[in-house]
Amino acid sequence: RYYVGSALLYRAHPSKLCFEAVCFAIDGGHPRAWVASVDNGDCSWRALPRDEDVVVDFDPWLFEGRCVHAAGKLYWHICNSGRVLSLDPSTLHFSYLLAPKEMPRFGKFRIGETPDGRLCLVTDGEKQLQLWVRGEGRSSDNGWLLERRIVDLSALCDMIPGMPSDAEMIPGPRKPTDIEMVPGMPCERTVCVWPSDMDVGRTGKVFIKTWGFGRYSYDMYTGKLERLAMEDGKEYGDPIFAYSLAWPPAFL
Repeated sequence: RYYVGSALLYRAHPSKLCFEAVCFAIDGGHPRAWVASVDNGDCSWRALPRDEDVVVDFDPWLFEGRCVHAAGKLYWHICNSGRVLSLDPSTLHFSYLLAPKEMPRFGKFRIGETPDGRLCLVTDGEKQLQLWVRGEGRSSDNGWLLERRIVDLSALCDMIPGMPSDAEMIPGPRKPTDIEMVPGMPCERTVCVWPSDMDVGRTGKVFIKTWGFGRYSYDMYTGKLERLAMEDGKEYGDPIFAYSLAWPPAFL
């Protein structure tokens, strides 16, 4: 049995400590969920049977421990995979959701929501940031439609302060946080930027992670790039969330 992570299923009014959470694990090669129901301090557990219709035929370590809530379902990304694992909160059944076949084998993609609530994914395929949405049509690819090509990664690199040109990407790290390049092997700077998350606040922003040049949010509709830094100058961590929680929280 391999424990993957936990996620919130349901939360009552903030004035009450009432919620349901799911703990997700791989048990004997199949996903399994345990649901905790908390009601003002009283906790009860439901152990669900293994989902025999879904087979996990790879190392469970490749699952990301955190999930993404999008369009009413929960999704767990899988490292170096063209699919994600989905959980329907209403039925508590698991299933796989395939990414577009046109996406490069090792392309990075993140599940999210558009500002109008549609399920979508953003990817760095074809050295571009691309937005795909769920839908059927003549050009549908595994149930995805390419809605727009947001920006070329080379143009995005031009916007990042301190990012060198391809000619300046010489072998050898410049500082400890830089990518360690193989001596004698050139490196394209586009491999140093990738989408790390989508803003769950439906703002239309994609969070951009770089290798040694900071973290940013990019507005898919205005083209505005903003550096994500705390007031003391330090960068936000990983994962990126949309809002900072006031401390101490009101309920403590």
